[in-house]
Amino acid sequence: MPAWSGKLTDVQIDTLARYVKSLAVQSGSTLSNRNPQEKQKVYNPGDDMLFSLPTGRAVDQNSLTVNFTHRFAYDPATQGASRGAELFGLDNFSLSSFGFRYGVTDRLSVDVWRSPSFLDRPIQLMAAYNVLDEHRGAPFNFAVRVSVEGQDNFKKNYTENIEGIFSRSITSRAQFYVVPTMSFNDRELLMGSLDSSSIRDTRGINAFSTGFGLAVDVRPTVALVGEIIPTFVNGPELGIHRPAFAFGIQKKIYRHAFTFGFSNNPGATVSQRAGTEATFLSRPSADTPSHLYLGFDITRRIY
Repeated sequence: MPAWSGKLTDVQIDTLARYVKSLAVQSGSTLSNRNPQEKQKVYNPGDDMLFSLPTGRAVDQNSLTVNFTHRFAYDPATQGASRGAELFGLDNFSLSSFGFRYGVTDRLSVDVWRSPSFLDRPIQLMAAYNVLDEHRGAPFNFAVRVSVEGQDNFKKNYTENIEGIFSRSITSRAQFYVVPTMSFNDRELLMGSLDSSSIRDTRGINAFSTGFGLAVDVRPTVALVGEIIPTFVNGPELGIHRPAFAFGIQKKIYRHAFTFGFSNNPGATVSQRAGTEATFLSRPSADTPSHLYLGFDITRRIY
């Protein structure tokens, strides 16, 4: 048997090159066929909320996101005379809440939220953990959030909440949400004032609600959103006789999202989002579709 000289002939080099190239082509074809298909099935929410209902959107580690909500809850948008002259209720006062969310890891985040005096100025502290994520190959998204709220800048009337956020993509263009929520020592949503002494020491009531939501992209950066939040346990004790609901349109631009819509719920914290205008304004019919008011949300990732 002749000894190998350590050199390849031109024919051997050409054969080896064609073999390596064929392997690269096959590997690239497999990746290109697989990854886009996986991405096409996953929807990317533009905001931490649809309108009031959370989306369970994961955040990056060390990221900081700021959220604002504005609710023009004192005037219905479509009922009454001269709605156009008053910009459909936008001329009235806004209930403006804001919060900051920080990503401790890419699964764990913490959140602080504050609502105004006319909602009894609650401060809400929250921790959230994303257990399952479709981007990681899970069949659906699942996040758990625990929070505590204290009225009058966290001085009294404390409410504890635990909620699960389930969501499932319908291709890359839509996603639906189910959010069961248990609130311990919940309070009726009543209008407050700038005077701290007017914040009543009301009895806490345990309540259970489940929110249902849907987001559908009608354009690559534009989505239609809708939600409804019925209270199944102790709703009447909290003055809730009809579910809170909202619908609107959302514009998503890079790290920024703006949502404009209609709602019958002025609350923004976990325990208050199931309350309605009927108790807030002391008008039994103020939570019907004819009394919807305008509102908008803004979210922005700072870094």
